[in-house]
Amino acid sequence: MIDTGATSDPDRFPLRATVDALIEDWLLRNPRAQYGLTVAHTHGHGDHIAGDGQFSGRPGTVVVGPGLDDVTSHFGLDGWPHRTAELDLGGRVLDLVPGPGHQSAALVFYDRHTGLLLTGDSLYPGRLYVDDRAAYAATVDRLLDFCASRPVTHVLGCHIEMTTTADVDYPAGTTYQPDEPPLQLSTTHLHTLRRALVETAGRTGSHPYGEFIVV
Repeated sequence: MIDTGATSDPDRFPLRATVDALIEDWLLRNPRAQYGLTVAHTHGHGDHIAGDGQFSGRPGTVVVGPGLDDVTSHFGLDGWPHRTAELDLGGRVLDLVPGPGHQSAALVFYDRHTGLLLTGDSLYPGRLYVDDRAAYAATVDRLLDFCASRPVTHVLGCHIEMTTTADVDYPAGTTYQPDEPPLQLSTTHLHTLRRALVETAGRTGSHPYGEFIVV
């Protein structure tokens, strides 16, 4: 499981109950004596880890801490951020690519089975908040190199903040977005993002680039 969302209250946001029901249904169709659940994160900001507490004490469950030491030690990411790692889910392997720049312990997940690249807050149709420009640019380069030799069906981030009009986003805090675009982007947008970082080097502020805004 990747990210637990922005709400901790299980009454308002019954994440564990939903996951338990999905797993129970899956086990009915795929019986087995035991299984494990790993709760990981694209990064450690509060709107991605708030529901972690719902899985505290759950049998057969490991909640990976959001800190850099937690992430690197659990997944064997020695030499951070220059090496990738693998997470074997039992015949289905995810590649873990270090993705600092938006946040220091950010990870990008690649699912070999579906070709999905899960980029967290590093790339999505919205405002891309760059905390460390050099690290962010290195992450984009790392992802471009990684994707050059692998099929990527969709690039999936964690938010939609744009409208269907190029360069125009919804104001922060908007809860009704009837004209939002789909979540999925492509590796072409990684190339656009790399160009944006070059063109905006040394400049602060918000810089729109069609389907996203570099901040």
